[in-house]
Amino acid sequence: MTYCAGILVRDGLVMIADTRTNAGLDNISTFRKLHLFERKGERAIALATAGNLSISQSVVSFLHEGVENPDTGEVETLLESPTMFRAAQLVGRAVHKVRTVDGRSLDEAGVKFDVSILIGGQIRGGAPRLFMLYAAGNFIECGVETPYLQIGEHKYGKPILDRAVTFNTNLSDALKLGLISMDSTMRSNLGVGLPIDIVTLRRDAMEPDLVHRIEAGEPYFHDLRERWSAALRAAHIAIPQPPYKPKASAEQIGKN
Repeated sequence: MTYCAGILVRDGLVMIADTRTNAGLDNISTFRKLHLFERKGERAIALATAGNLSISQSVVSFLHEGVENPDTGEVETLLESPTMFRAAQLVGRAVHKVRTVDGRSLDEAGVKFDVSILIGGQIRGGAPRLFMLYAAGNFIECGVETPYLQIGEHKYGKPILDRAVTFNTNLSDALKLGLISMDSTMRSNLGVGLPIDIVTLRRDAMEPDLVHRIEAGEPYFHDLRERWSAALRAAHIAIPQPPYKPKASAEQIGKN
């Protein structure tokens, strides 16, 4: 399993992904699922992947080496896409390419073609944008009303983002909320785990504001986990007890 989230706010973009992959309880490995494509001063694009690791790695390789544009016949890479929309289309073509190359053999082996991708960033001349691609290569775009997208094991971390993130959340708080969302997922699903990769892109900077990996035992993340747990316990204790009266038992009714 995996968990990746992208948060698009007024100040910029946060991308976060775990690194755990497993094929059983006794076969757990670590692989990078957050990839950065950048040309300083011109573009910064982050790509997070979930699903079958062999498929996602093939997609990323095609994006580095290039995928043919059927309209022009030219081979394009993410470092050459003129807009973020065209970049998302290119990722979709890379997914189609992998399906063309490997789809039949995967079907014969009974392996589902399972991949989902977040692509977010900014190219000079355009605004920061965030997209989510599906296994068919189609995609949706993040909006102001719901300024985040998730892939992988997302249900445990979603309530945090639903309640706390808005488009006006500052970039530092967006990162903090993303880490709380990741911690909530890790607490409930052993298939998601450290290390955690982070990229933050500040609007119009055209280069990463932060590229960081959180390893096991990092003090800040440990403190964040402990503080969040303590805050939840304090919150539920502070809420008044439910005013509902329990129903009388059958024995009590008989006595009356």
